[in-house]
Amino acid sequence: MATRRTFIKVLGGGAALLMTPAEKLAGLSLPGEDPTTFAVVRGGDPAAAVRKAVDMLGGMGSFVKTGDVVFVKPNISWDRRPEQAATTNPAVVETVVAMVREAGASRIIVADNACNEARRTYKTSGIREAAERAGAEVPFMEKRKFRMIDLGGEVMKDWEVYTEAIEADKIINLPVAKHHGLSNVTLSMKNLMGLIGGRRDLLHQKLPECVVDLTAFFKPALTILDAVRLLRVNGPQGGTLGDVVRLDTIAASTDQVKIDAFGISLFEGAEFDTNPLSFPHVRIAQAKGLGSADFRGRGYAEIKL
Repeated sequence: MATRRTFIKVLGGGAALLMTPAEKLAGLSLPGEDPTTFAVVRGGDPAAAVRKAVDMLGGMGSFVKTGDVVFVKPNISWDRRPEQAATTNPAVVETVVAMVREAGASRIIVADNACNEARRTYKTSGIREAAERAGAEVPFMEKRKFRMIDLGGEVMKDWEVYTEAIEADKIINLPVAKHHGLSNVTLSMKNLMGLIGGRRDLLHQKLPECVVDLTAFFKPALTILDAVRLLRVNGPQGGTLGDVVRLDTIAASTDQVKIDAFGISLFEGAEFDTNPLSFPHVRIAQAKGLGSADFRGRGYAEIKL
């Protein structure tokens, strides 16, 4: 199966030979103790919560090394203000960019293949200003920067992929937790659709399988879920503040299956089944060994600021 790591290796990079963040973290625990591999922080301001969650996993230096080119992938798809919770909180993005820069990255790119017109979404969301303030480049995804790649997926074979994402040393995924009219929720795995081009609407026919294929290919080094505000209904665009609830919650892990399982649990009381294993993409990803839906298992840690 093709992976983003094997693609980078073909290009001449050595990323495939590096230890995974989970392997690095394994050395941080005391004998007999489980390292924290899934961190949840509740309360406090978003910046403090993000920093604490990443620190609980061993710090950004466990994921980003000096000289790395890092692609940060928030949700910037919609022409919505931060309080409407359809896009990633700009404070979360700014904090992550700052931490990546502090870890020694040589270049930080923040971008998304937006659904609405990107010049509007980047501005209205507040993400472009926040990311640039922290030291990132925030380009629009121009068509010329996509190339056809064999993803090696079960459903997704050759597809247009944003070149700067596959050439980066590390990808950090920054989804926002929200409702979706087609899939009930959109969380970390579906957020990776913003790294591809082409007729993405065609993927809706087998959406769970497609987002699992994307997860297997891109393999983000770290995923941080923004649940500062939760768009409970009328997603993915939202629009009415009455659809939004403030949770002040951040979750971080290298395991996107756990991130999505946790995110689903935040919709308790929704009109759909919030058992993570009722979601096909979670079941498929777990069966493929991409992670575990048991987010409260070994390695789980939660604090309140």
